[in-house]
Amino acid sequence: MSKVFKLGITKSNNQKIEEVESIEVLADKGIVGDRHFDDYNDPFCQLSLIESENIDNYNTKFGLNISYVDFRRNIITKGIKLNNLVGKKFQIGNVKVEGIDLCRPCKHLSEMLNQDNIIKEFLKKGGLRCQILSSSIIHTGDEIKF
Repeated sequence: MSKVFKLGITKSNNQKIEEVESIEVLADKGIVGDRHFDDYNDPFCQLSLIESENIDNYNTKFGLNISYVDFRRNIITKGIKLNNLVGKKFQIGNVKVEGIDLCRPCKHLSEMLNQDNIIKEFLKKGGLRCQILSSSIIHTGDEIKF
């Protein structure tokens, strides 16, 4: 079963991501209380996901223990291949979303984690950007369905 493994938000850019048990999302606006929430939000900024398995592999490969939320995505998933969801509609708990584009690792993430190899290691493994199509609450443990 594909599911929401962890959730994280932050109120301001460049601040530590706070792990939370649930997030309220509003269609076409984003996550209430998150740094990217906006009344006229670009679909690229509304919701981001990353696979826990990719983080686990990175930590194992480099002998690290970087927490899941420190990778600065809103939803950490378990049991799903996110790259296959670009251009597809799916459901996270009660929330309908559409995969818009892959998240590309950036210099900012590399600097925040103090890891020079993040960009190379997370190319095509950095997650998925989604447009929020319906408003509701997403909880840790919610199922991800197609």
